Amino acid sequence: MARLLPPARDLYREPAKLAALQAWAAVADPALSMAALIHYQLCLGSLVMLGPDPDRLKNVFEALETGRVKGCYLITEVGSANSHLATRTEAAWDPRTGDFVLHTPDPGAAKFGSTGPSGGAQIAVVLARLTVRGTDCGVFAFAVDLTDERGAPLPGVEMSSALKTGTLPLDHAQVRFHRLRLPAERWLSDSARIDEYGTFHDPLGTPQRRLQRTLCVGQSLWGTLPSAAAAVSRQSALLALRYARHRPTQARLAPGVPLLEYRTQQHAVLGAFADAFALTCAAGQARELWAASMREEAQGALGDSAAAGDAMSFGPWAAVSRPLAAYKAYAVRTAARVVGDCQDHCGFSGHLDVNRLPGYHGFFRAFEAAGGDCKLILFDLGRALAAEEHQADVEHPATVEHPATAELPATAELPGEAGGADWWAAVCRARERALAHELKELKEIRELKERQEGAAGSDFDRWNPLLGRAGELGEAYAERLAAEDTARVPTGVRDPELRATLEPLAALHGVLAARRRAGSLLACGVLDRDQVARLPEAADRLCDALLPRLPLLEEAFGHPQEVVAAPLGEPDYHQALAGALSWRTGGDPA
Repeated sequence: MARLLPPARDLYREPAKLAALQAWAAVADPALSMAALIHYQLCLGSLVMLGPDPDRLKNVFEALETGRVKGCYLITEVGSANSHLATRTEAAWDPRTGDFVLHTPDPGAAKFGSTGPSGGAQIAVVLARLTVRGTDCGVFAFAVDLTDERGAPLPGVEMSSALKTGTLPLDHAQVRFHRLRLPAERWLSDSARIDEYGTFHDPLGTPQRRLQRTLCVGQSLWGTLPSAAAAVSRQSALLALRYARHRPTQARLAPGVPLLEYRTQQHAVLGAFADAFALTCAAGQARELWAASMREEAQGALGDSAAAGDAMSFGPWAAVSRPLAAYKAYAVRTAARVVGDCQDHCGFSGHLDVNRLPGYHGFFRAFEAAGGDCKLILFDLGRALAAEEHQADVEHPATVEHPATAELPATAELPGEAGGADWWAAVCRARERALAHELKELKEIRELKERQEGAAGSDFDRWNPLLGRAGELGEAYAERLAAEDTARVPTGVRDPELRATLEPLAALHGVLAARRRAGSLLACGVLDRDQVARLPEAADRLCDALLPRLPLLEEAFGHPQEVVAAPLGEPDYHQALAGALSWRTGGDPA
């Protein structure tokens, strides 16, 4: 694949192409997509964005860009949760040689990643705490040779046996470093430097800002992963549709009727199409946000933006980019739910590896923790949002044009009935504001109680009982971003037939999302009991509008069958499945 693709430095100039690469790879082979994502966006991306002089890393670029060497990314340490905020792997500058000495101080600081000993040379970008003359200078990235052409660890590198994951077949391992010497050019120093007198200089000023900058490579992952989530969700919906269309049922209600005639199956299958469309809209906005950050990078503005992010608490991710981190969490959780629903509604066939759905599901379940833990992202988002008044109206960043949102008090009467084009976006705005207001009040009540009792409560004491609510607010923020994207996209479609398909698809996404969130919406006072009770009827009406338009959706959403290679996608599923199996016979009976 690497031999067929442009060099990584060229791919990074065209974010849409990099997103398309991840989307097609995820549909064809989730394990390949994961390996490519780490290789291109985390490993090579760190070299592109943080390497101060590409010519000094010419040999490293050549080895990775040709695919001769596999790229890895080692950030997580095994000994503690939230290890990104307290990296303990050390890279000490040697004033005698100008080199760096990379060292793992104890087993708890061992790195963990997809670096299993499966053969072949590997280079890893390793995040380590730089010390200069005993002073902590913050966390930087270093390019480190891990293994030789046979896959054997190089001197100074210790690697565990493979830790296998069945649902996503990549070999993972723990890695330790024993006073491994790195040449000066392997330090991805970005704008920092050590002068001829051995004095460290960093224009960002603080270790926290440096960590945010070092992790800016995560934006490329968050900018493209939603595209992969959307592609896999679209393909999963298509596989479930073809199964439901051709699967006759023998239930006594109506023997011989295809599964797709049942309302529950329509809500599930057409709902998967609707959610996949919402993911597609959100993915487009995520790509635009990442492209905007790349333009800022080219203009030298990211050094300033690293100083302007949210404070770090549970993880560094929301501080790197609040909206992109939110899109990551939304995309991963939505895709995992969509694929899981498709599996369940395809019965036993949905759980056969040959039909692709288990691999798709495992891929996005793995990203619940990988690439920035979704729970921690949502906790941090909720904490930040609760600290800002009227946050629900102003959050979309100015770098990307976005329509203004209406001023809605938490208990406003929402426009129209469920099923309108922008109904769900309005609901999401009201819910987000209500949750932010509630969380802010609860935090203030706890602070007031502490003052009255003369107690000096810690942030942990104050926030620990509120983390569930903070996570719910973070999730509401991410859903609101996606809802606004989904409402906006159909308005720009000129083709009347396509627009007449996408509008009810967007509306169905909102109606079914409201049903899933009914408890929260009722508790917040955003919807009343009668509105919630009418949601199933609205879903039925929208399904009726979409059923005649399924051929158009099927054509637009599907990938070529030779790429998917799942019997479930063939016109005659049972014949295709039988053809994929080997058979034995016991000979003719006597």
